[in-house]
Amino acid sequence: MQQREQISVFDMFKIGIGPSSSHTLGPWRAAQQFVELLKQKSALPLVVQIKILLYGSLAKTGRGHGTDIAILLGLSGDDPVTFEVDKIDAKIADINQTHKLQLGGEKEISFFTDDDLLFLFAESLPFHPNAVTFQAFLSNETAVSATYYSIGGGFVVKEGEQTGQKTEVDLPFPIDTAGDLLHWCRKTGLKISEVVLENELAWRSEKETRDGVLNIFKVMQECMYRGCHTSGNLPGGLNVARRASALNKRLLKGHTYSNYAEWVQAMRQTGNGFQNILDWVSCFALAVNEENASFGRVVTAPTNGAAGVIPAVLQYYISFCDGFDEEKIIRFLFTASEVGSIFKKGATISAAMGGCQAEIGVSSAMAAAALTECLGGSQRQVLMAAEIAMEHHLGLTCDPIGGLVQVPCIERNTMGAIKAITATQLALQSNPDKAKVSLDAVVRTMWQTALDMNSKYKETSDGGLAINIPISLPEC
Repeated sequence: MQQREQISVFDMFKIGIGPSSSHTLGPWRAAQQFVELLKQKSALPLVVQIKILLYGSLAKTGRGHGTDIAILLGLSGDDPVTFEVDKIDAKIADINQTHKLQLGGEKEISFFTDDDLLFLFAESLPFHPNAVTFQAFLSNETAVSATYYSIGGGFVVKEGEQTGQKTEVDLPFPIDTAGDLLHWCRKTGLKISEVVLENELAWRSEKETRDGVLNIFKVMQECMYRGCHTSGNLPGGLNVARRASALNKRLLKGHTYSNYAEWVQAMRQTGNGFQNILDWVSCFALAVNEENASFGRVVTAPTNGAAGVIPAVLQYYISFCDGFDEEKIIRFLFTASEVGSIFKKGATISAAMGGCQAEIGVSSAMAAAALTECLGGSQRQVLMAAEIAMEHHLGLTCDPIGGLVQVPCIERNTMGAIKAITATQLALQSNPDKAKVSLDAVVRTMWQTALDMNSKYKETSDGGLAINIPISLPEC
């Protein structure tokens, strides 16, 4: 059997800007890749006009997800990891008002958004619902064109190229399935997080890997903290009120703090009662996804729409299970990333392909696996927890109201986090020998369910809540 794509922890966890990894981060990266293509062909100085064609789900929910904004920023040479989120509105307003685009930050061209960035609502391309074509017309009367597919989690594939874009390396423990992972754990006696680290060393040094993972955690932490201290309404026209800040304040009951570490100590002092912890986990998840919906800086985990589940469960571990330790946090994220990669290889992490089961379901499975290892579960209990979490997300549709990553997306992150913790507890109290369903079986089932799911429930806003909730959005 041919090995599938090699996936690193830094592929599953990418730093970017909300609200969607497939509709914002992916198109942003595609635009950057097209600019690089123009440079490689020495065509950038010759460009006189750019046209962008959005197909399928990118067209139908692109405005709500900020696809147009992301593409303009990507074409301008800005990077989602470093671009200051507070400058997005001003940058886009300048392009729309001046009708000028600094292509790659180097070549100024005329650009009329209404004419040059087209949403082809009735057209789809066969490879994937999230497709975008860039056309550059040159002064020598030739053109450069390329089509890219945003396949979920910020992963981008150029038409005619292989899915894997990294240089292939010799992994000590090649893994495509949960069975492969369990094989290496049994053969070596290593924990899942230890297997992941050994594979990561094929790409970079241990210090680079650990520092990189801690930076991923830092972005998650800052996002959550910011979300727990920001009030107001979310952008987009639905007038959804942010809830995390008020909930955080209510739960703290007057405890004071001035930074993240003191905040953790303050929440610990609120007690370990079931209802209190339940409220805190919901608060963590709400905070991250309210930031995501506000074009904030987030980490795909494995996607932006599901970005709150893993940080919420990790914060639960830190705050209420004595997990505030760098090595424990690294183990958590290593384990989560491996389970996510198994789902990406065997199914999908794209809601446009598989519905919300592919996003919230996968993130819940990732979080359940990570928490189970960190709480002392065996390798088989870790995989069992991941299976339980996904099993109870099977068939979950993606039906965002108004094409926005707000309703029901934000609350679904709280549900995914709670299910992950429940799955962990069930796995830790269970004997894996008696499990009836394997993780590989649930991965196959999720993919089969995705293939059978009607397209109107795959991030198109053509079905479900998206058509049953009356809304009136402002004109674009």
